[in-house]
Amino acid sequence: MDNTRLEKVSRLIQKDMGLILQQEAQNLFEGAMITVTSVRVSADLSVARIYVSIFPVRSKTVEDIFKLLEEKKAFIRMKLAEKVRHQLRIVPHIGFFLDDSLDYIQNIDNLLK
Repeated sequence: MDNTRLEKVSRLIQKDMGLILQQEAQNLFEGAMITVTSVRVSADLSVARIYVSIFPVRSKTVEDIFKLLEEKKAFIRMKLAEKVRHQLRIVPHIGFFLDDSLDYIQNIDNLLK
């Protein structure tokens, strides 16, 4: 498939997923801030790999929030379908992955000091 189409779909999903996670953060994730850092879509548009960074609040850890995110995957996909129904014929299956690039950058900075 055309790379520009894949990039457009990735950007669309990233934008809409960011809005969904922002709107639902208080209800689903107890106010934790979840940022969508990147989205990779398969060539046939059937799978979207969504990379997120999580900033926990209160007593919840990153792992706890990620577990909640995985549990609510079907609900989040339904919300995504409502947003992209006019642009995409089929909503891709979504998979969430922790983006640890910020931790990696911080580790490199600490090593260079």
